[in-house]
Amino acid sequence: MKNTATRTMIVTTALPYANGNIHLGHILEAIEADIWVNFQKMRGNTCYFIAGSDAHGTPIMIQAEKQGLSPEAFIDKTARVQLTDIQGFGISFDNFHSTHSSENEALVCEIYQRLEKAGAIIRKTIYQAYDPVKNMFLPDRYVKGTCPRCNSLDQYSDNCEVCGATYDASELIDPKSVLSGTTPETRATEHLFFDLPQYADKLKHWLSGPHVAKEIQNKMQEWFDAGLQTWDISRDAPYFGFNIPGEKDKYFYVWLDAPIGYMASFKHFCQEHPEVDFDSFWKEDSPNELYHFIGKDIVYFHTLFWPAVLMASENRLPTEVFTHGFVTINGEKMSKSRGTFITARQYLDTLNPEYLRYYYAAKLNGSIDDIDLNFKDFMQRVNSDLVGKIINIAARTASFIDKFFEHQLAAQLMNKPLWELFTDKQSEIATHYETRDYARVLREVTALADKANEWIAEKKPWQMAKEQGGSEDLKEVATLALNLFRVLIIYLKPVLPQLALSVENFLQIEPLQWSNLNTPLLDHTIKPFTPLMIRIEESQIAEWLQAK
Repeated sequence: MKNTATRTMIVTTALPYANGNIHLGHILEAIEADIWVNFQKMRGNTCYFIAGSDAHGTPIMIQAEKQGLSPEAFIDKTARVQLTDIQGFGISFDNFHSTHSSENEALVCEIYQRLEKAGAIIRKTIYQAYDPVKNMFLPDRYVKGTCPRCNSLDQYSDNCEVCGATYDASELIDPKSVLSGTTPETRATEHLFFDLPQYADKLKHWLSGPHVAKEIQNKMQEWFDAGLQTWDISRDAPYFGFNIPGEKDKYFYVWLDAPIGYMASFKHFCQEHPEVDFDSFWKEDSPNELYHFIGKDIVYFHTLFWPAVLMASENRLPTEVFTHGFVTINGEKMSKSRGTFITARQYLDTLNPEYLRYYYAAKLNGSIDDIDLNFKDFMQRVNSDLVGKIINIAARTASFIDKFFEHQLAAQLMNKPLWELFTDKQSEIATHYETRDYARVLREVTALADKANEWIAEKKPWQMAKEQGGSEDLKEVATLALNLFRVLIIYLKPVLPQLALSVENFLQIEPLQWSNLNTPLLDHTIKPFTPLMIRIEESQIAEWLQAK
């Protein structure tokens, strides 16, 4: 595992697109990254958790028009709702900004000028679908027609969702504009392209290193085998985005300015925290680290286009790009028609967000496999493992400290080998966190909780209290049990920060850090115990589903 003594890093999540509600798939990524960031901070590392709203493009412009709003007003409203929902799951960004910002515009223009200077910009005349009613060129997703391969109706102009065929937009049968219903015209326009093939060798070298998972390396090799193509980075007016300097009615494509938004959000953070030097993080030879958490649907943008742009503009490359899979609900893709499309707000209105953090952590193992949110499994893991095993350790022993010992813990541990069995797991658990194998973390913690509960069952403190009253043995049994519980909460704090906060309040201690693991809590006054977390009832799940 990496040396944690001197690490300084930026961690980002993909920027949610500011045109709709956050759903439970978006939340998976935010939780995965937040757990990793919490762990890094608990280890004493300097970690800046940076995010923002992806605010440009034709869909934003059109959606704003439908709502009778300016694009600026629309993205501001949407981003506020999105951030509130994300934060509802305990996600703690150090900075959340927008790609529609002065910082991003300045950086995009600067990087574009560097790309020009590097000879990485090419001009080409292309032919595109044009809506004569809306007076605008149409992106692929705004033209639909009949598939030229299987004759399925209402298919996009670049691929068929029925037979899976890909084809040129000109092959689509009876194409219609999604916006006006008219047949689009084909018109010529000059666009600007980024010369991606120029960086093929450098990209291959970078991808061969420890920067992406092996399965992503293999996937990206398919792009090289097919031959990298130049990348269109311009769009014609009308378009909601940044004007390209020196060009008339040309705008930067959203996918050029979106990843630069990571830099812009950090720039905004540095402006509010002048002690943090922006340039030291983004120069080519920066000793600091940069990590991106993304979904597998945008992996090619983050492992081909983005690093190539960074290379060409003489900025640093990502240390590593972490990729996750999709979320399915009860084994099916999220679907509004099937009742399995669940927004973040629908969840938050009915259930404790830490339940989902725990469940996702139990499924995340650092791979790009999809994760299934199965309601029965969800209830079982929360009720049986989290509440029934882990929380139960404190619930079944703290009352003795309250009743017999004036809330005061014993001055010594009665079973140091058991205590050391728990604390000796810290290096192994830290490694699992570092590699984002949170499922292993939770398995280790649950196994330890089983050992603690077995030991408590052997000691029978309830029987000791009945037969002996407030004996020193009873005090030491309860004290060790609460110390074992405290170790488990330290291990779980990256996953369950709100539970950890409640435990810190109950135990009357400073915020738990990884360094606290080797020091037991002894001869210390705690507060009276109150329930820390309750079980999920089936009626709550039913209410949650009905809320859709």
